[in-house]
Amino acid sequence: MVLVLCIGDLHIPHRATDLPPKFKALLVPGKISHILCPGNLCTEAAYDYLRSVCSDVTVTQGDFDESTKWPDTQVVSIGDFRIGLCHGHQVVPWGDKDALAILQRKLDCDILVTGHTHEFAAYRHEDRLVISTGSATGAYSTLSAPDGERQPTPSFALMDVDGSKATVYVYELVHDDQVKVDKLEYSKRSGGSGALQL
Repeated sequence: MVLVLCIGDLHIPHRATDLPPKFKALLVPGKISHILCPGNLCTEAAYDYLRSVCSDVTVTQGDFDESTKWPDTQVVSIGDFRIGLCHGHQVVPWGDKDALAILQRKLDCDILVTGHTHEFAAYRHEDRLVISTGSATGAYSTLSAPDGERQPTPSFALMDVDGSKATVYVYELVHDDQVKVDKLEYSKRSGGSGALQL
């Protein structure tokens, strides 16, 4: 079994000062095998923090990242899965299921990890899994709070990959700074299609 952290849209220090303390307490070095970040870390310091949690960090370019060293898309193989990664500002309309499905087919990946909307989502579409990481800091976004009154819920996902099965644990910081955890399972069937259980 391999533990994969899916985390993005930190926007540190421009829209948030740091990760919530309860999240930092959960992300201890030595537990996580891979980190997949769809972008908007914004600074090298945020990237260095992720590398202190796990040395294997895969990042794609966000629209607010100061560094331009990361590619727009990447694909990694973990267990029996091909996992695609893209921030999502390049996908129009932003967060659209069909537009993301086109990208997922282009990357030929079983699981797509994306961001940009600052709202967590995990769903099966065309027998593949899509994970939108949300914002780990709850950073403001006009996409998730167009009225300017509602802040995004801080979130990230831990994915436990065991061969052709991925168990995704969704961590959200809800009212009174309580961490809520939901679980979903995705299995890759022979022939490439998958099944999702909530």
